Amino acid sequence: MSRMPVVFFGHGSPMIALQANDTTRAWAAMGAAFGKPKAILCISAHWLTQGVAVTAMAAPRTIHDFGASFPKALFDVQYPAPGSPELAARVRELLAPQPVALDHQAWGLDHGTWSVLCKAYPDADVPVVQLSMDATRLPQWHFDLAKRLAPLRDEGVLIVGTGNIVHNLSAMDWGAQHGPPYDWAARFNDYVKQAILDDAPQRAVDFASQGQDAVRSVPTPDHYWPLLYVLGARLPGDVATFGPDHIEHGSLSMTSVTLSAVPSP
Repeated sequence: MSRMPVVFFGHGSPMIALQANDTTRAWAAMGAAFGKPKAILCISAHWLTQGVAVTAMAAPRTIHDFGASFPKALFDVQYPAPGSPELAARVRELLAPQPVALDHQAWGLDHGTWSVLCKAYPDADVPVVQLSMDATRLPQWHFDLAKRLAPLRDEGVLIVGTGNIVHNLSAMDWGAQHGPPYDWAARFNDYVKQAILDDAPQRAVDFASQGQDAVRSVPTPDHYWPLLYVLGARLPGDVATFGPDHIEHGSLSMTSVTLSAVPSP
């Protein structure tokens, strides 16, 4: 099997699972272009732990980890992809000596995972495993840990990070989904994109160097950290492709990036 790409999805609101728009069509096209992997390892903004854990059950449940203000139709969504205890064990092996707990019942597939995969892989027939992020660690630690996952790409595993480069809910203009982004949001999004294009991941790791642009764009790190896992799994020769690539509501980046080897002539 050829080397799988690694991809970061800007996932936005869970409501996107019920929608058909340019973003969801782009995600579907991405899944078709990637082909059917042996399994998917997903790092979602919505599974933060003390220490590191990986889902190891054969049939992970669909978690509706959002407030009751969302419609019943969203709570009715199920994404019945199988799990992969074998991949979970392989992840633990690759991340050693970092201890990794095998989770058989506490978690499952949260909306950061299934709201994207239900568009990219709607048949839910690819095994999915989630890796948690240790909330007590700094950005450099997450990036360094992710480097150990890169061998999975040559084992048929699609590594997916799902979050948002810019994620400031309190600043969002809820009445203008397609309005212009705030200046600070656009600057920060462009800064991170340029770091990826330049294959200069340390600039993305050191995002706090952007001062108030970073403070406003990343008020909490949970939605940003999954990008660092994707950048950590980048391999020499990978080329960055962006799309979808826009900011909604002024301060919610839907930018996605695929890192893949240059196709043979």
